[in-house]
Amino acid sequence: MCGIAGSMALGDGRAIDEAALTRMTDTLIHRGPDAEGSFFGEGVALGFRRLSIIDLHGGDQPMFSEDGSVVSVCNGEIFNHRELRAELVAKGHRFRTDCDVEVLVHLYEEEGTELLDRLNGQFAFAILDRRRRRLFLARDHVGILPLYYARTREHFVFGSEGKTVLEHPGVPREPDLTGLDQVLTFPGLVSPRTMFRGVSSVRAGHYLLVEDGEVSEHRYWDLDFPLDGEPPRPDEYYVETLRELLAQSVRRRLQADVPVGFYLSGGLDSSLIAALVGQTHPPSHSFSITFPDAEIDESAYQRLMATKVASLHHETEFTPPDIEAQLRRMVWHAECPVKETYNTCSLALSALARDNGVKVILTGEGSDELFGGYVGYRFDRFGRGGRGAGGLAEALEDDVRRQLWGDPGLFYERSYHAWRESKMELYSEGVQEAFAEIDCLRHPLVDTAQLAGRNRLDQRSYLDFKLRLSDHLLSDHGDRMALANSVEARYPFLDIDVIRFATTVPPHLKVGEQGEKYVVKQVAQGLVPPEIIGREKFGFRAQGSPRLLRRNIEWINDMLSHDRIRRQGYFDPAVVDHLRARYTREGFEVHPHLGDDLLLVVLTFGILLDTFGLAGHA
Repeated sequence: MCGIAGSMALGDGRAIDEAALTRMTDTLIHRGPDAEGSFFGEGVALGFRRLSIIDLHGGDQPMFSEDGSVVSVCNGEIFNHRELRAELVAKGHRFRTDCDVEVLVHLYEEEGTELLDRLNGQFAFAILDRRRRRLFLARDHVGILPLYYARTREHFVFGSEGKTVLEHPGVPREPDLTGLDQVLTFPGLVSPRTMFRGVSSVRAGHYLLVEDGEVSEHRYWDLDFPLDGEPPRPDEYYVETLRELLAQSVRRRLQADVPVGFYLSGGLDSSLIAALVGQTHPPSHSFSITFPDAEIDESAYQRLMATKVASLHHETEFTPPDIEAQLRRMVWHAECPVKETYNTCSLALSALARDNGVKVILTGEGSDELFGGYVGYRFDRFGRGGRGAGGLAEALEDDVRRQLWGDPGLFYERSYHAWRESKMELYSEGVQEAFAEIDCLRHPLVDTAQLAGRNRLDQRSYLDFKLRLSDHLLSDHGDRMALANSVEARYPFLDIDVIRFATTVPPHLKVGEQGEKYVVKQVAQGLVPPEIIGREKFGFRAQGSPRLLRRNIEWINDMLSHDRIRRQGYFDPAVVDHLRARYTREGFEVHPHLGDDLLLVVLTFGILLDTFGLAGHA
């Protein structure tokens, strides 16, 4: 895993100079502390920071084709690189290294942009075709690796993080209020939106071409569920096939020339990954967060699984003062306001891995979205429609759902028309006056054709992938919190072969009378202790802002003070004062699944403004 950056002159202009490129790559040292590299030519500058994992001594980038006409920088891993390398060598290509990402330049020579159809991996890369003076940038199928860009008057600029793109003087340092509205409305940001005005995120499964002064976006993959009503195969077929595909996915993700470990949360998914690692790998390091609060502590289940696979188990206890200590650093890495404090726990977890010499960890994200792991799937399976008794409010809600999903009967997470009215009270008068422009419900989010005619569970899975997984769980929570401590996270459930197969699993094997994720539980039989398989879903969480506020921390009180909120100009200070009084009341808590921690959004947005020097709202 690494960090990439660069620019391409639009027209006949010059590339950014070496000092400017260095400022950009310096923002990525945490992603790549081991080496750096660069390329300048034909109005293009490419920069690279390396976290050495495969071919430690020979895998520095940029990579070049045999004649130097194709140049690449890549953040990520190509897990099927050995098969691709053998094929390319047979066609006469010569490799200079044993590094996985060298296949990109040679595969581009053979197949151009269609090389994306051949890759199994997690990646964000830029390939310069010097003959055509074309820059080709792509983000992996699911969006595990981030890739940001902006277009200025003279340059196309890109980087692995938003802060990298902000180093270009032509990119404004202003917040994107539609991004803020997305955070308040959905699980998190949704690409191409970011929290920085003028900075976009390449969408998962998409690529960009920069050529002849123009920037074009193209989709090469999307999650595609079958139309509702297609006949299933016998149940045993799905269980056995998923078991084989997950085992293969884990083997692929154990490829490394450095120690590999895994996270143990105490839940089904990370435990199943641990069991599959234990089948093919010598005793590995495992890492867990524990809490002094018994309500959220899962250490008993974590230790149970660590004992079963005989891992070298490491724990770190996370206390409320640790949240405060990590909060500002977390926002700098996440580049986004958040509704939950658990990102600070993730920072501590990756630091634990780093301190024990482990650069690569495997984790269980993606299973809930693929196999129906959230409570919403249960509601959908047993007929919750999310509609009221009629009237104007329902008609307005139908209009919103029709615009968002193409289906007024599709309920996802909340009633958006009612929430639009409620959240308006939080905004300042100035933001309210401009709300028609920033309202995130007016901007397209997903391809509604991918929802039409699908089973309700599959529709929810598609929306969870697009609105929860890619730019939230894998970005501000996953990639950012791991790479903050120079640790690479890999996700066996998000192997492209596993995903394609998961779309064919019939809904009754995901959620039914037997509970959620039935097919995954069947795969886990004999591998994971029954105490873990039979547990109720227990989401990873930490204490929210009410307990943080009741500790009366001076800098947090200042961040939420009436005068500061008023000066910043984004939120109504009287409403923030009201929320503070409510949140600090003894015994008050925000429900971890049914409520939004609005004050945490306000607090972390304020930290974002300060951290990145973003302008206030006039």
